[in-house]
Amino acid sequence: MSYQAKLSAPFGVLGICCADDALTGIDFLSPDEKPQRATSAFAETVCEQLLAYLENPDAQFTVPLKLNGTPHQQKVWQAMSAIPRGKTRNYGDLAIELQSCAQAVGQACGANPIPLIIPCHRVVGKTGLGGFARHTSGAHLDIKRWLLAHEQC
Repeated sequence: MSYQAKLSAPFGVLGICCADDALTGIDFLSPDEKPQRATSAFAETVCEQLLAYLENPDAQFTVPLKLNGTPHQQKVWQAMSAIPRGKTRNYGDLAIELQSCAQAVGQACGANPIPLIIPCHRVVGKTGLGGFARHTSGAHLDIKRWLLAHEQC
């Protein structure tokens, strides 16, 4: 994968993918991954906004996003984006709101190409944390826990 930046974060390294002047992806990379300076002014702006969020969960993201997803995924991503900082919703409640099923909502959460900015970490299971970035255990759930604690959920 070719990244326009690799940003050090408290929980590892974020791989930043940009196309022209839009953010297309954020990947969670291994903590061993070496950070990489931004290769463009736009990627630098993305990094600045991510660092601001990591410092202060009330920081606002203004970078344009380019999301490729099915109509259902787009609806779920839009609904996730409406969850306020410090709050969570469960998969089932989102499914009812979107006239879908919890599993389809979970799959759309897992397919979210821009975590942190589209806050899939704010979607949890009815009786627990649920998954994160298509993982149900390990380091990815530790990242979800960190993000929720950072936002004081």
